[in-house]
Amino acid sequence: MSEISKLEQKIIIKKVDKETVNIQVLDNNILLSVVGEFNVNLSQLEKLTSTTLFFRGNSITAKGNPDNLFSISEAIKFLINKFILTNCIEKSDIILSVNRSFNGNKKTNVQSFAQLIKTPRKSILARSQKQSDYIKALRENDIVIALGPAGTGKSFLAVSVAITMLMEKKIERVILSRPAVEAGEKLGFLPGDMKEKVDPYLRPLYDALYELFGFEIIDKKIETGEIEIAPLAFMRGRTLKNCFAILDEAQNATETQIKMFLTRIGENSKLAVNGDPSQVDLINKSYSGLVKSKNILNNIKEIKIIEFDHNDVVRHPLVSKIIKAYQKKDNDQS
Repeated sequence: MSEISKLEQKIIIKKVDKETVNIQVLDNNILLSVVGEFNVNLSQLEKLTSTTLFFRGNSITAKGNPDNLFSISEAIKFLINKFILTNCIEKSDIILSVNRSFNGNKKTNVQSFAQLIKTPRKSILARSQKQSDYIKALRENDIVIALGPAGTGKSFLAVSVAITMLMEKKIERVILSRPAVEAGEKLGFLPGDMKEKVDPYLRPLYDALYELFGFEIIDKKIETGEIEIAPLAFMRGRTLKNCFAILDEAQNATETQIKMFLTRIGENSKLAVNGDPSQVDLINKSYSGLVKSKNILNNIKEIKIIEFDHNDVVRHPLVSKIIKAYQKKDNDQS
């Protein structure tokens, strides 16, 4: 029996009366970690759900609106399962537990962890259905194209899956590529060798690598060539074997460049193409090939296309509101 399939065996939920439910965990130490120091996690749950929560021994008792009791117990169960699998509870996990339980998420608690990504420094859990679909596609499909606004986890999740496969020796290399296009500013000539010239454009990918695996591991793998940083312009003529290649900021690549990148695929390789069609930095925005490539390749069943929207944004809550405001402006103009 897998680790995930055992989760439900460790939690017992009993309805005390129409306004009270009791959640018991067989391991008292697990519950201590879930409620947090000075019950800080329970306090946040109370605020988010307008519920009164009591913690004693190996159980949590929830009192509140009878219509919300099932959702409250599901949220707490989600946090317990998250700790069992990853040994940590973050503030974002508490918000996620409430959102998924109170917004009609039809997935069971166990199913929610099916696409969990474990890295040396942290574990990553899909925070929306689209993210779960995206992780599944990255693992199962040879080519994945992801479109959507900033903050939806396109690059972060692709890097997470790619490096995890490298650590598990399912592939031999990870290649990170990006068009060297300036975001609305002229930077002039950059000093240094090719790597130093390209590094500023690939900084978001470096940030994800370091956050998940630490400086020492990543720098060593860059030195050995297991992780390669390659400008998109340098990908022509190559055949990519036994590797996971990621083209980031693909909205700044032309249709021809994206075609060139996709046709590099070789034996035992995966390609991910990520971009935000609303943030094209090319001088002539009509040259962007991301949406064009999506429409051209849409009917090839081996290629999975994932389209995110503002509901999938996992950064600061303001990011989603900003995206919606700009979308409204664009819709009004059109």
